[in-house]
Amino acid sequence: MGNETNIVQPDLVVILGPTASGKSALGIALAQRFNGEIVSADSRQVYRGLDIGTAKVTLEERALVPHHLLDVVEPQEVYSVSQFQHAAIAAINAILQRGHQPLLVGGSPHYIQTVVDHFDIPTVPPQPELRAQLEARPLDDLLAQLEQLDPQSASSIDRQNPRRVIRALEVCLVTGQPFSQQRGTSNPLYRCLLLGIEWPRALLYQRIDSRIDERLQQGLVQEVQEQLAKGLSHERLDAFGLEYRFVSRWLRGEFTSEAEMVQRLKYASHDFTRRQLSWFRRDKRIVWLDGQANLVEQATTAVQTFLKHTKEISTL
Repeated sequence: MGNETNIVQPDLVVILGPTASGKSALGIALAQRFNGEIVSADSRQVYRGLDIGTAKVTLEERALVPHHLLDVVEPQEVYSVSQFQHAAIAAINAILQRGHQPLLVGGSPHYIQTVVDHFDIPTVPPQPELRAQLEARPLDDLLAQLEQLDPQSASSIDRQNPRRVIRALEVCLVTGQPFSQQRGTSNPLYRCLLLGIEWPRALLYQRIDSRIDERLQQGLVQEVQEQLAKGLSHERLDAFGLEYRFVSRWLRGEFTSEAEMVQRLKYASHDFTRRQLSWFRRDKRIVWLDGQANLVEQATTAVQTFLKHTKEISTL
């Protein structure tokens, strides 16, 4: 028999959940307790200058615990899921080499799954002519075609993000196979504990609405205006999620008032959260924590039990 410690996978703690559920604060608290470092799993926080609308952790919070994969590229650049996967794995492995505990924290399901399940991501290169044809069509038309070709992707994708819808369609049309079925998995790199934060739906919506109000008070509109002044297009802003999309549309005169924009943004955020939760609910590995109880206490107990198992195996 060989030495069994050679096959023990490194431990990765994952904190996930819907918007405004409290992931960042919990991640920092756990990192402080378990000598950890945080790898962000957020598809928008990789962009520099998009701080308020993405609820990026503050510099003061980053001083408490090392954070990775924040402010990686400029908003004009496109940062792919494949790029994230490679960067996240490199960051996690570096944390492990330092003898610290990695925590993957975020709410972007595709980003999380590429690491946890070690996806083989389709490597279909961009098709400029096909993209131009798709970009000329209405978003509703694109979504209808995606629902026909790949219902699974259509149900999980950000349906108001034309760039992602076009990319999923592009892969389907070029390969003749659903995008969702092309993400094979390699052998998992880590033994993962997936912790989700759960709130009653009505209370979660209240938290989302409060966060939107806070972001506007913190200067979300000014943040969008600054990006436009730097040359970022309204079309590019649409790709950065609901907050940027709705403020951009308001600045273009698409709403009768700021109040209408805010209310429509809140409703759209509720809808996005419902789909986010539906995606997470399919993963039966997730241990759900009660957001109304002591989150840190619940999570600490779960992590201690998880890490204890590895220590027991390594001593065999």
